[in-house]
Amino acid sequence: MKYLYLFICTAFFFSCQQKSVSIQSPDGNISLSFWVDEISDSYYSINYKNEMLVLPSFLGFQLKEGNELGINMKIVSETKNQVDNSWIPVFGERSEIRDNYNQVKIQLKETIEPKRELEITFRVYNEGVAFNYTFLPLTEDETLYIQKELTQFNFAKNYDCWVSERAQSEIHKIQVSSISKPVERPLVVETENCTVALGEARLTDFARMKFISGERENSLVATLEGDATVKLPYTTPWRTIMIGESEKELLSNNFFYENLNDECAIENVEWIKPGKVIREVTLTTQGGLACVDFAAENGLQYVEFDAGWYGPENDETSDATTITVDPKRSPGPLDLHKVIDYAKAKNIGIIVYVNRRALEKQIDEILPLYKSWGIKGVKYGFVQVGSQEWTSWLHEAVKKAAENELMVDIHDEYRPTGFSRTYPNLLTQEGIRGDEESPVNEHTLKTLFTRMLAGAGDNTNCYYAPRVTEKMGGHVSQLAKAVMIYSPWQFLYWYDRPEGSPGKKGGAGDSDGFIKNNPELEFYKLLPTVWDESKILEGRIGEFATIARRSGSDWFLGSLTANQTRKCSVDLSFLETGANYTATVYSYDPDSESSTKVKIEKIPVNSEKTIDFEIAANSGLAMQIQKD
Repeated sequence: MKYLYLFICTAFFFSCQQKSVSIQSPDGNISLSFWVDEISDSYYSINYKNEMLVLPSFLGFQLKEGNELGINMKIVSETKNQVDNSWIPVFGERSEIRDNYNQVKIQLKETIEPKRELEITFRVYNEGVAFNYTFLPLTEDETLYIQKELTQFNFAKNYDCWVSERAQSEIHKIQVSSISKPVERPLVVETENCTVALGEARLTDFARMKFISGERENSLVATLEGDATVKLPYTTPWRTIMIGESEKELLSNNFFYENLNDECAIENVEWIKPGKVIREVTLTTQGGLACVDFAAENGLQYVEFDAGWYGPENDETSDATTITVDPKRSPGPLDLHKVIDYAKAKNIGIIVYVNRRALEKQIDEILPLYKSWGIKGVKYGFVQVGSQEWTSWLHEAVKKAAENELMVDIHDEYRPTGFSRTYPNLLTQEGIRGDEESPVNEHTLKTLFTRMLAGAGDNTNCYYAPRVTEKMGGHVSQLAKAVMIYSPWQFLYWYDRPEGSPGKKGGAGDSDGFIKNNPELEFYKLLPTVWDESKILEGRIGEFATIARRSGSDWFLGSLTANQTRKCSVDLSFLETGANYTATVYSYDPDSESSTKVKIEKIPVNSEKTIDFEIAANSGLAMQIQKD
């Protein structure tokens, strides 16, 4: 009876509409309809493989003066076009990305005064649907004051979804109707026939969007983080609905957000160089030199000086143009220029952390200064996010870094929406419940299929910190995560220091230990951070996953399990046919004499072979496959 009611309601909408517009994905699996109903309200719906996925859902905004934009509308015109091309990213999880969609732009006009005009653009990909709004001016230099977004995502049932209220909070499985507070995007929803991820793309100068349960049963509504003021004409960020058979397919298609962003705006990108990073937390010359030596000897490319090198990060008087060590974090001394020069001679780059307090006051001064010092990048610390003001500020800050040939990592609550395509100096960002929060593998496997749909994640990988074995998935899991959690700047040894570094006196972390000479660290040494090809071989949210990535002719593989021991069969048919390879396999061995319990074995393999393993609960497997 419920489905009959929905069918009748849908049929009623279509029979009463003034006019409808329909468009399909290139493969025909997704179809979208837009219409204005009998009372002139704007709606859309989505079908997937001939099943109703998104029921009739309202489109529009509430303006500050109390009016709604999206009601009392009529369709003026529609323009359709098709796009099918490919582009080459500066770096990424794949060396080439296909951009293939059908698009329709629908011109709307209010039927009552002030007769505003609105354009809604729909793009339908094989990977999902995206749409945005363009507000058109009535007069020259007009400004529009937006109070609330009214966009709906209505489902047939009270489906399960995976939610986190903050970018770095825990991810829980609840039902759509239980979302009483705004939750993060991407928001993954599991229906009977497919898996859906709601999100946004190309957010640069608008208020951040999240999701909350709507008044209608089984409904989600977009909710903005504060008001937005826009000068017309203005086009909003994209509202996105990724659609796939499973979470595995969604992760395979996570280029979706990049396709919805503008092409690279940086003319010369030669200075943008991904790599592996070790964090220097002693804030001393001795510690810096030791990290540089370790990086040069162990295949890392960068050393990052953490908070406190220019004074207490939360003190408004700290001056980020000076090298003035916070005495609560380190007794010093720190000759940063000596470390920079030493690192340069060894082809190692230096990155510095700068808290938002200094950034907000000094960004136009410190970025050219750091370039003159020879610094290669900046980690923007505890930046303010969410509101239109701070969203705009942050993306301008990334652009300013590009003008000074500085790469960027964004700390804390920022989540990507594809901006790294346009400004690839934004290498990575947190917005992830990484190793700082000591997640068990179950949670990492939730993160992999939710947060990682949006883009690179700085997971602050640990290796020797006690939390690795006391709380997390052990050392093999750490090796696997460095493959699976994509980040062009891959931070390793987050709480550890190399031999020759002084003991840590203060600051973040729970470990005062040193990096040991375990043989499995060869895996980190050889590990790339960007890829020519990525394959999601298997996976279930919060349960298990196996990912293989190729760089040149070599493959690296990571596999994780959650709470149950699992037999894993790795089908190697992705290897080059007719070629021979050697797989170096890193697995967990509780009987190993190694302090990390990592077993290493070499196996001859080829594309016709399948390798079978048993992976213990809350553990993992890592593999390097080299062509002979």
